[in-house]
Amino acid sequence: MAAWHSASNYRAVGVYYGGRGRHCKTQPHLSKTWLRSVRNMGWRVLPLYVGSQPPCVIAKNKKGVRIGNDPVAQGRTEGRDAARRAAAHGILDGSPLYLDIEGYDLRDAKCKARTLDFIRSWNRTVRGRGYVTGFYSSADSGITHMEASRLAGVRDLPEAVWFARWRGGKPNLNKEPVFAPGAWYPNRRIHQYRGNVKERHGGHTLLIDRNLVDAPVARIG
Repeated sequence: MAAWHSASNYRAVGVYYGGRGRHCKTQPHLSKTWLRSVRNMGWRVLPLYVGSQPPCVIAKNKKGVRIGNDPVAQGRTEGRDAARRAAAHGILDGSPLYLDIEGYDLRDAKCKARTLDFIRSWNRTVRGRGYVTGFYSSADSGITHMEASRLAGVRDLPEAVWFARWRGGKPNLNKEPVFAPGAWYPNRRIHQYRGNVKERHGGHTLLIDRNLVDAPVARIG
């Protein structure tokens, strides 16, 4: 982290800090001390919680952690877990917690309804514990769903959105076609504009996703 901060133009890092759908089930190196150290280097932290996934999730590796038959209760339980784990890692209230929902089939009405119930319940719970609710998904699935819900007047939606749109690999926060011009803008959007890119800075090579950030970041205690 120190080498990349010195040698690259990157200044923010996504941290998968919890959730039953997180790829690394345990992360022994992630701690309150580590988060403080990267903050002190000058990094801004974007906390990501990978919870249960839509019943119609596309990624095969997420099908084992799908939302069940009581999405409201499940969202509430996982929202509590998200807030508890954030606090345990020194992520202070007022920070955003970004719920990671991978791509899903918007043609499945029952799946959409269950997913929205889960997201709204998670948001209510996380917001009730003093955190800002964020949401990560692909522009063509979860983000499209959130924008349609916003236009329909649905409450308890995310306060900040992180949309994946890799076409062309160029960052643009305010020209994503899914959104109305003023939706979550300004200061509430992150654009993931390219993925699975190998880069080398300061003698260290990493496989990363590139993002342009204009959204809340964590307050680390």
